[in-house]
Amino acid sequence: MTAAEPGTRRRRHHMADPGGYIAGLDGLRALAVGAVVIYHITPTALPGGFLGVDVFFVVSGFLITTLLLRELRKTKGIDLKGFWKRRARRLLPALVFLVLTVVPVAGLINRDLLVGIGRQVLGALTFSSNWLEIANGSSYFNQTSPQLFKNFWSLAVEEQFYLIWPPLFLLVIVLVKGWRARVGIAVGLAGLSALLMAILYDPEYATRVYYGTDTHLFGLALGIALAFSWSPASGTWLAGRWSRWSQVAGLGALIGLLALMATLSDESAFAYRGGILLSSILTLLVIGAMIAPGSPIARASENRVFGWIGTRSYAIYLWHWPILVMVGLIVPAAPGTALFWARSAAAVAITAAICEFSHRHIETPIRVNGFRASVASLRSSLLTRRPVHVGIAAATGLMIIGTGVAVAVAPEKSSVQLEIEENEKRFEASAPPEEDSVAGSPTEEPTTGGGEATPEATEPEPEDPAETSSATEEPPAEVDKAQFAMPSGEEITAIGDSIIVTSADGLEVAFPGINFIAKSNRQWHEAPALVQEGLATGTIRRAVILDYGTNAGIPDSQVVRDTIDMLGPDRMIVLVTIYGQSTFIDAANDIIREIAADYPNVAVADWHAAISAQPHLLQADQTHPDIGGMHLFAETVRVALESLSL
Repeated sequence: MTAAEPGTRRRRHHMADPGGYIAGLDGLRALAVGAVVIYHITPTALPGGFLGVDVFFVVSGFLITTLLLRELRKTKGIDLKGFWKRRARRLLPALVFLVLTVVPVAGLINRDLLVGIGRQVLGALTFSSNWLEIANGSSYFNQTSPQLFKNFWSLAVEEQFYLIWPPLFLLVIVLVKGWRARVGIAVGLAGLSALLMAILYDPEYATRVYYGTDTHLFGLALGIALAFSWSPASGTWLAGRWSRWSQVAGLGALIGLLALMATLSDESAFAYRGGILLSSILTLLVIGAMIAPGSPIARASENRVFGWIGTRSYAIYLWHWPILVMVGLIVPAAPGTALFWARSAAAVAITAAICEFSHRHIETPIRVNGFRASVASLRSSLLTRRPVHVGIAAATGLMIIGTGVAVAVAPEKSSVQLEIEENEKRFEASAPPEEDSVAGSPTEEPTTGGGEATPEATEPEPEDPAETSSATEEPPAEVDKAQFAMPSGEEITAIGDSIIVTSADGLEVAFPGINFIAKSNRQWHEAPALVQEGLATGTIRRAVILDYGTNAGIPDSQVVRDTIDMLGPDRMIVLVTIYGQSTFIDAANDIIREIAADYPNVAVADWHAAISAQPHLLQADQTHPDIGGMHLFAETVRVALESLSL
């Protein structure tokens, strides 16, 4: 394959120069960024939309290596300084513009948005967001405060690639002879990275392998392998063997990629043990089909809409998440409602408008003219003292000052986190003394704080596994609801995660004397041990509220049944539905309702329905209740208890 002669022009889809325009890639970029945006708006609609990032990785690895190969052929060398300067012109203007705009505006909307903003800004400007967030223990999937720049992790991975790969590329060219050997090295690197992701994957903290450059490098490496395969050094390989079946393979790969985006959940172990790698391989095949001469897939991907989105995909990726977060706080709305869709459409429109402005007036001028020429042009314009130019300079100054002030006054913890910590300390301090749990001599049966002693509460020792097994296998005995009286607060125990913790004040107002076994980030798999301990110490009363699953759903429904069986048929039990935008929400709530229907002494407190009707009663993270929300939570529980009462 040879480059076109200067001054000649080929049809786009016949472009043979690996460094020239490659038809179809704008369409692929549009698909990638569109998937990410949909995933961030409503993950249940496109659970695997996060794979759009991996599409970007493969495209970047391919294009950057292709550019380096082209420069090497033309100049017999690589101008590293020139390469990095071009990357800076391409990436920094939009990034700096976003930071200087978003940070001060976010501070005006809600101070919780500024939690950790200093670290986030530092990561953005030093290309280290992913590692700083890993070091901080941040989670991409579960958070008590919405991070403005959580999507910057992937930019950091790419920027690190831009810094490290060019000099390594030169070493590979010098030390490794033959395109097949170079492809082999790239494929081997991809395999090693994917293996690390699979081995290091921890379902309790998937962010480490998802954010890590070492564990998420395989997409970039596969792009490198494709670039080496497509280089003129590979001879007629592409035009011959591959071209015969490239379009069929490419179409199949595209269908497979779309299927993965539609089905693969970020909570699935398969995602980290082959799923993300598979999406990268499918992307490689799609690109391979597009670069084949006369590719129908490439032609089908060429249109004005895809072209517009593709050329602005970087800015769209930068802006869409902060705007979604800020608009979400300004206009609270439950997922799936008309207001939610209107709000989402408005956020997308705002993103598009800002990206168009950024593309025309910030990114393109600096990319074409360079930083120095752009600054000189602005300086000369200011000397004319035209109102427009003076206004631009003044606005820029205010943005810089506003960003500095926002970073300086940013809170260390969100209001949600402060409330959680305060209430957890209060729970520990107000734990009932032993004499309340065990009346009389140590051998007497413990009571349940106002209710009658139950068989479960009489045994301080762990249950016999055989008994637990039989209780699990046999359906609970029928219980006449007439034997349940509406409990007082001193007869109720609330067990659960941070939703219980942040609803504590509301529950205490509604049920004075209620006690708590609750802590942030607890999940259903922890419930049986906590209940067993509570039964042994007598701290669990005759009415129990169970609220787990906010962070992880219900991976194993049997755990819920085991917990209910341990509490026994003589207790009133309330299962609380969960609320959020995670992909597991609906499935978890279906399980809760299904299980409750099997037990006469179990009722459902439909928190999901209650808060969906009043989403303005949530805090900034759009998950935990505010003051009004905690009273709504308590009222929802009251309704459930009344359904079990006389």
